[in-house]
Amino acid sequence: MKSVWFHMQSYRDLPDDFSKKYESIWVTPPNDVLCDPVKSGEYFRANMDELEYADEVGFDGIGVNEHHSNGYGYCVSPNMVAMPLARRNSDAAVVVLGNTLPLYNPALRVAEEFALLDCVSNGRLVAGFPVGSAMDTVGVYGTPPTQVRQRYYEAHDLITQAWTKPGPFAFNGQFNKLRYVNPWPKPIQKPNPPIWLAGGGSIETWKFATDNNYTYNYLSFTGYKFAKALMDGYWEQVAKAGLDDNPYRAGFAQIVLVADTDEEAKKLYFKHVQNFFAKGLHVPPYIGGAPGFMSAESVKFNMKHRAPPRDPYEQTWEDFRADKRIIAGSPETVIAEMTEAAESLRVGHFMLLMQLQSMDTALTKYNTKMYAERVMPYIRDYWDKQGYKDHWWPTGATQKPRVKLAAEQKEPAE
Repeated sequence: MKSVWFHMQSYRDLPDDFSKKYESIWVTPPNDVLCDPVKSGEYFRANMDELEYADEVGFDGIGVNEHHSNGYGYCVSPNMVAMPLARRNSDAAVVVLGNTLPLYNPALRVAEEFALLDCVSNGRLVAGFPVGSAMDTVGVYGTPPTQVRQRYYEAHDLITQAWTKPGPFAFNGQFNKLRYVNPWPKPIQKPNPPIWLAGGGSIETWKFATDNNYTYNYLSFTGYKFAKALMDGYWEQVAKAGLDDNPYRAGFAQIVLVADTDEEAKKLYFKHVQNFFAKGLHVPPYIGGAPGFMSAESVKFNMKHRAPPRDPYEQTWEDFRADKRIIAGSPETVIAEMTEAAESLRVGHFMLLMQLQSMDTALTKYNTKMYAERVMPYIRDYWDKQGYKDHWWPTGATQKPRVKLAAEQKEPAE
């Protein structure tokens, strides 16, 4: 299975009473009160340091995404963050998951910037095409909720045509009207970089994935226990479409925290887990669930299968672990639970969330190094040994493990 070190890039220093004093982490938290530009610069420099460190210790991919007007993950331009990663002398995939397509008008901008990233990285780009959250698309950018999907599909068509058709050509859509589509350059990867979809619960995304043979990635903080119903639905759609059951068709976002022992993990990470779930996910339903953003079928499905609401400050470490919202503990514990998650959800790509909002760089690097050295080598071949190949991995990124088992690292005897 592939391990992608995924950085949400949160605002790290929110007041203790944040969730009581402010209505939401997204859309409305007052920027002049809460968001210090000097600290933001420090945080983003730390983010880059952590992403580059994950590359250095051997993660298969390095991941970033796009969000707006929030403290949960305020990387407004993932392509700007991805460019320094793309120019590194590395064979790690650059996973931009992704550019929120409905926010770009014209969406040709995404085709251009992704193509440039692919060229600079020498074909290591994963092109993420998320529909986006209601908070970003409707709340921040003011897109009518019933137009979000229409804009998304049209943007997808424009971008893929820009990558595959000879230019210049005309594109006359409802939202994008261009006399000349002629991007310089086109991507290195042909016909285009692998396209990964990112889903937060809309079942329409399953069919779009199978219709186009894209990877579907469920980005959730409920953990793999509550994700199983949704991922089972996706695999039913895969079977209905007559496609094979290759686990690399799927990905999942999971919080993972590693230490020498289970007890040490609790000591190091518990306050950060509580802080993140209390502040980072503080979004009221009237902001997170704009009417018309999701179809009736998706709303019904999510209401039936969603995790019950909880007060994070009333939850124990054992509660977070029992619900699988976090995979945390010793290397042996994490190996066992990562394997269980992969098998339960049938996923080949893990977006690993290893920096939780208030965690400093030293602790983040410790967590990253522990996973890279004492977990990743022991789970890397899980699906490959069963005969599956990752057809959705960028051609310029290595297809081989970037780290080795300790036994394989020993110098040969003289």
